[in-house]
Amino acid sequence: MGNEPVKVLHIDTEYGWRGGQQQVAYLLEEMVKREFSTTLICQPDSKLEKFCLDSGLPCQPIKMLNEFDFFAGFRIAKICKKQNYQILHLHSSHSLAIGLWAKLFYWKLKLIAVRRVDFHIKKNLFSQFKYKTRLLDKIVCISDGIKNVLLEDNINKDKLVTIHSGISIGKFKKQVSSNELKSKLGIQKDHLVIGTVAAFAGHKDYPNLLKAAELVISQHSNVTFCAVGDGPEKEKIYDLAGNLNLKNRFIFAGFQEDIGQFLNMFDIFVLASKREGLGTSILDAQANGLPIVACRTGGIPEAVFDNENGLLVPPRDEKALAEALAHLIENEKSRQNFALQSKQTVKKFDIKNTVQKNIELYHSMI
Repeated sequence: MGNEPVKVLHIDTEYGWRGGQQQVAYLLEEMVKREFSTTLICQPDSKLEKFCLDSGLPCQPIKMLNEFDFFAGFRIAKICKKQNYQILHLHSSHSLAIGLWAKLFYWKLKLIAVRRVDFHIKKNLFSQFKYKTRLLDKIVCISDGIKNVLLEDNINKDKLVTIHSGISIGKFKKQVSSNELKSKLGIQKDHLVIGTVAAFAGHKDYPNLLKAAELVISQHSNVTFCAVGDGPEKEKIYDLAGNLNLKNRFIFAGFQEDIGQFLNMFDIFVLASKREGLGTSILDAQANGLPIVACRTGGIPEAVFDNENGLLVPPRDEKALAEALAHLIENEKSRQNFALQSKQTVKKFDIKNTVQKNIELYHSMI
């Protein structure tokens, strides 16, 4: 790979760290290992910049103010011309806008956008232009569910390619015993822990999960719920948990950089999203051998197979969600069987497969 001619510049405009940034980090790490000429353009003082600096990965911070920051696009175009980058890989919606500005200043660039959400494209003219313009060569959809949404939005099917997000299989090591973490969080040792890892954002539908938790807890005295995450709807979610009188039976652990110890503590993993591009937190849970309960929406059914490695229920249906969780609480054998299948089915989402498919896409465009 040392003589590999394809040169790829990645752009991510986000300051925080969520699933999309983890995917950028994975891809950059693997490309560097394979000796590709690549680097990341990111925001100064962002989580991604810190990660790259700590990991020794190539990055160049450039302030990108908003989607109409043509000056940032001009600076990136100059970098591409000087260093002969051929492809811009644009990892967010705002990154796509910056990439389009860069291409206007340097027409040789090929542009790849990434679509990580199963929302329809906004109706405003600029959003429609971004995804439908001929300046954009390819859109990577992280699930077929997202691809189908874009087809409904009349995006040219030849522009769309599905490359599932991936994870580092075996990433999480057991650092803290379950009992130690349970004690720290105030969870009784003999309780089953139903856990989720999800941002406090609307599409994650925490109200659905909290209402289901109320139903489960009213019938099962040996269960505690635990949520790992943070986000803009935190106070609203905390208030609802208080109104439902969940008290110490629903633990909010906040944002955690190391979720491995939590996955080790969980007995069942749940994701209550009403919309979901794919759900890499599900993949991490599967790699840790957890049975899954999730909603049949977006790309989730591409990873969770009903009655094989977990249970799928309709979105926005707290009763169905509670019934599925109760079934696993009451059936240890089902939990064990689903857990074994999870470890098998998740293998196709190994990040090495994701990287290889991206590399094949790069070659096809040059």
